[in-house]
Amino acid sequence: MTLKGEARRLEADAARRDFRMACMADSPRHMTTLGGHKIADASPLITALYEDRDLMRLLSLFLGERVVAVHDPVERHVLNVLHRPGDTHGAHTDDYPLALVLFLEAPSHPADGGLLEFHPGRRDLDALDAPGTRRAHHLPGDGYLLRSDLTAHRVTPLGRPGPRRTVLNFAYTTPGRQGATTSSASLLYD
Repeated sequence: MTLKGEARRLEADAARRDFRMACMADSPRHMTTLGGHKIADASPLITALYEDRDLMRLLSLFLGERVVAVHDPVERHVLNVLHRPGDTHGAHTDDYPLALVLFLEAPSHPADGGLLEFHPGRRDLDALDAPGTRRAHHLPGDGYLLRSDLTAHRVTPLGRPGPRRTVLNFAYTTPGRQGATTSSASLLYD
């Protein structure tokens, strides 16, 4: 089975989230999500990919220090689906240092939204409205690795019916840094 097919199967158990994240400057969350604890119970494929030692060795080379799996079963690997006009994953930083984001579905044109916005070297969320913010358009099969605890980022709203943005987000950390710093994961994925 492909990862896209696996995500579509898992989406049946996902929960709709529509709220403002208080701990992230009241930025909006309009999305459908599934937490890692539920993915682990339902998908040996995704769990095996997340735990792949060769993948972690490669990520360690990129980071320049040892990368390990996140102990928190909720946050380690999550499914995020934007599928309605206005769906967005508002401004935030992540609790753990690295996010490996794999695109299973994505809008074919940047004008349809679902773009990653990020400000390199800035973790303050206001930076996303300042000069230096970058945008990236991704297609199905793309991925990116982000130093997500030190980089303010968000996903622009979908602009029309039809386009979908479905991603698997794999969170990784370094030894000795296993504790979450915000309550955001429990709000999105429990």
